[in-house]
Amino acid sequence: MTQALVGVIGGSGLYQMDALQDAQEHRMDTPFGAPSDVLVTGRVHGVAVAFVARHGRGHRMLPGEVPYRANIHALKQLGVRYVLSVSAVGSLREEFKPLDLVLPDQFIDLTKRRDSSFFGQGAVAHVSMAQPVCAHVAGALARAVHSVLAAEGTPASGKLALHTSGTYVCIEGPQFSSQAESHWYRSMGAGVIGMTNMPEAKLAREAQMAYATLAMVTDYDCWHPVEAHVTTNMALANLLQNAGRAQRVVAEAIRLLGAEQPVSDAHSALHNALVTQPDAMAPEVRQRLAALLA
Repeated sequence: MTQALVGVIGGSGLYQMDALQDAQEHRMDTPFGAPSDVLVTGRVHGVAVAFVARHGRGHRMLPGEVPYRANIHALKQLGVRYVLSVSAVGSLREEFKPLDLVLPDQFIDLTKRRDSSFFGQGAVAHVSMAQPVCAHVAGALARAVHSVLAAEGTPASGKLALHTSGTYVCIEGPQFSSQAESHWYRSMGAGVIGMTNMPEAKLAREAQMAYATLAMVTDYDCWHPVEAHVTTNMALANLLQNAGRAQRVVAEAIRLLGAEQPVSDAHSALHNALVTQPDAMAPEVRQRLAALLA
């Protein structure tokens, strides 16, 4: 089977990798169902990459309908060690302006109806989510942003800013927040709001893949006393302005990760997390989890 080092999960507005060379499509199956769409493998700067469109090409799935376990498991089957997640977010902070880029380092999971673990039904594990983002992968994204902005002649301190930390609150959706909810999220200390990074980050951790998010700010949600409340058209319009930049940032981050291949704590996340040892699992359970336990 084709192997890949870096996995890219494309969110709203990023349904393909423009820089991908020698692209091949793979219709995959997993013990947790089919992924959102075909996985596309190829090379970016000579680095083996696997891409999946989170919502499917044509954006056919609500955030709560995305088969997160299947997407992550399919990337794991392809050998992925680093995951770059690209997501559109709303801002909950004045300083996080529309078109800014954010690298969240913490998450608050307020989703309600999503399967958030590969474990259960005969196997127990409790991975640590204290530091859900890999600092090495986030660092590669930060350096990639600075490189791309410099190439564009846009200093990071200029009109468009990069924020290298922040808390991402993930809601179920598909509706946007009420004003009361938006103010509540702000009171939690959250910096951005989205609908897709949970349970994605949890599952990547269970799969022992180093994960980070490139979050593109599209709006101020609905808390801001002056700025317009978020609408789909507003979010998509701002997202499209950043789509080309996101493509270039991801391509440069892939180059860096391919050259450096850092060892992440995520790569051994299960070492102290498994409660049920493999020899105590039923054969069908071991088979279901084989790709993760390997």
